[in-house]
Amino acid sequence: MFRISDLTDLRALSESSELEFKLAQGKDGRGKLPDDFWPTYSAMANCRGGYVVLGIREKKGEFTVAGIPDVNTVKKQLFDLAGSKKKVNVNLLTDQLVQTVKLDGKEILVIEVPIARREQKPVYLNNQPITETWFRMHEGDHRCSEEQVRRMMAEQVEESRDNRIVQNFDMNDINLESLLAYRNLLSASNPVHPALELDNFAFLRSIGGYRKDRQTGTEGMTLAGILMFGTWEAIQDVAPNYFVDYQERPEARTERRWVDRLCPDGTWSGNVFDFYRRTYRKLIADLKVPFELKEGIRQDDTQIHTALREALVNTLVHADYTGRISIMVVKRPDLFGFRNPGLMRVPLEQAIKGYESDCRNRLMHQMFLIIGAGERSGSGIPKIFSGWKLANWRLPRLYEKTEPEQTLLELSIGNLVSEETAALLHSKFGDKVDHLSELERSIVITAAVEKWIDHERACQLTSLHSREVTLTLPRLVTGGFLIPHGEKRNKSYTLPGQELPSPEDVFGVNPLSTSTPDSLHGQIITDNTSLITDSSYLITDNDEIITDNEQERDDLGRFVTDKLPYPYIDNLDHLSLSLRQQLEAASALAREKKRLSNEVMDEIILALCAGHYMPLSIISKLMSRTPQNLREKQLVPLVRMGKIRLAFPHARRHKRQGYIACEVVNTSMCTKNSPKR
Repeated sequence: MFRISDLTDLRALSESSELEFKLAQGKDGRGKLPDDFWPTYSAMANCRGGYVVLGIREKKGEFTVAGIPDVNTVKKQLFDLAGSKKKVNVNLLTDQLVQTVKLDGKEILVIEVPIARREQKPVYLNNQPITETWFRMHEGDHRCSEEQVRRMMAEQVEESRDNRIVQNFDMNDINLESLLAYRNLLSASNPVHPALELDNFAFLRSIGGYRKDRQTGTEGMTLAGILMFGTWEAIQDVAPNYFVDYQERPEARTERRWVDRLCPDGTWSGNVFDFYRRTYRKLIADLKVPFELKEGIRQDDTQIHTALREALVNTLVHADYTGRISIMVVKRPDLFGFRNPGLMRVPLEQAIKGYESDCRNRLMHQMFLIIGAGERSGSGIPKIFSGWKLANWRLPRLYEKTEPEQTLLELSIGNLVSEETAALLHSKFGDKVDHLSELERSIVITAAVEKWIDHERACQLTSLHSREVTLTLPRLVTGGFLIPHGEKRNKSYTLPGQELPSPEDVFGVNPLSTSTPDSLHGQIITDNTSLITDSSYLITDNDEIITDNEQERDDLGRFVTDKLPYPYIDNLDHLSLSLRQQLEAASALAREKKRLSNEVMDEIILALCAGHYMPLSIISKLMSRTPQNLREKQLVPLVRMGKIRLAFPHARRHKRQGYIACEVVNTSMCTKNSPKR
């Protein structure tokens, strides 16, 4: 548990998004457990855990210690209700998780809410699982949808999701070519395996593709057998949401342009095993890694090959095949990306440490294990991380998204630190930088490259729990590696001697502007064709039209400066024709249709802001939407979710604020300022 001993510890904890402050004083001012504690308890237990601090008054991001005069009464109320099935179905609290702390002469309660185990979820209130199950999103508590609740219930009772017997399927629903290819792989890896002597049906049964339930007498094909080796028609009947997708993209961008794609298109079976063997060959094609020697003999199958194979297998055997999104594998010049529907069954930090596994599809995992295509339970993720560490590539990023539920793994193939950055760090800190932990080093490197870092960005660098980041940042400040700026959730950090850039520092007192003709002042351009024909003016989010002066630009026409780590699009008319056409194509749907879902709007914005900063004025113009609408409905939530990053963290509503998609805010994933011309 994070031990609170003074206000400094409380301020450090306040940077985490998994934290809630509540007053808890009651009508008489003596103390009462607030009613809204329980939705927070349910939400944190169903997600990543967190802390609730009682006795703190928070207003507009500022907090003061109000205290709880009768803290023992509040503590008794807490444990009485936690132990009541009428209030909450699962009690996760112990004495060790509830800490009484005295600050400024007043007592407060710090409650750590642990993550509920899969078998305990959903954690719900008032005997109402469908309507009173909560989850945590954007630092707030939200009711789960009925679909989310039923998925948690299914996960709770089904140890393995793929051993279910599916009725009315037989060998006619199995793609024999896939099954024979699997047998050939088994023969190559273990030529004396006894199953190789069996006919196809007996062979399928021996590996778990067909089974009999001895309690009920029911027998038939298993879900694993159909998913692994089935025909496309059979798979669609048992798993209507099933879809697998491999894309090879030519550039380090979030755009979905691809040069090679593999998905069920009628030319191949579409089943899991065929997707695995075809995709793995594509992943390792032209893989530029140093060969390894073992007892003087060159090994073609390096630890990088092992890591990629394990990442692919993990994606397939941990997928929730009832989920609404597809399995997706992406290969780009800068990274390999893996996505599967469904959240992890064990905490991310535990998965990285290894030795504990809770595979969603255990039969499929065993099928891969038999042919040497998977690792023993609990060792797969550590193998991936160790392989990447051996290559001195950036730490893999394993993370989850809750809506829709999915798990993502990004394997960057960029060096952990460039020679230029290494020289900078050693000039500032000497040999001390070599003794930093992996997380500490990643934070300091990112602060050096991107000019600043905050708690949210630091969390994106690791799969450890956010509490580890909460503890690490103050430690780096104390050690002299970072200088803090701002307060609480607006706090940012820079290296000593570096300052947070402001719009005035970057653009000057009268940024990007010369005098504006009076006749044009205050006008708004609304014609969609202005994207093509307008060549003189910019729209800003306060409806001011300004002309653009000469700036230093890269080869694509984007404004570049040493004060920002990435290019900034200040004017569409200075862009190269190819980039401008690309942006217009990415935003065309928003201009053509006035009614689009938030998800589609978010995707368009992320595509526009990939690889460079873009101000609201340009986004508004490209999408033909009002700035205020875009800011409130898209940009603010995207920033909170960590999908969008700000150019100027302490000038959030400045008209020159720039936004960049977080998928490419990474020293290995986004090209730094291009050479100026």
